[in-house]
Amino acid sequence: MTDAPHISPLDQARILSEALPHMQQYDEETIVIKYGGHAMGAENLAKAFARDIVLLEQTAINPVVVHGGGPQIATMMKRLGLES
Repeated sequence: MTDAPHISPLDQARILSEALPHMQQYDEETIVIKYGGHAMGAENLAKAFARDIVLLEQTAINPVVVHGGGPQIATMMKRLGLES
């Protein structure tokens, strides 16, 4: 598998500036991230996932990573009126 395409520093800055308002919305919040399926089987996706988790932690968002439990998560989200 190949690594994700290279993103220039200028594009990285643009992407982060666009994401900042959304990231601030979840400042100091805990979010649950379901990780599994094809993402677990591809090394490049696993590395990108790990980088994303680190970025969330560095921006004061508290990620909790879970594996499996898809039906239970979907049921709870429906009960809480949430969408994924």
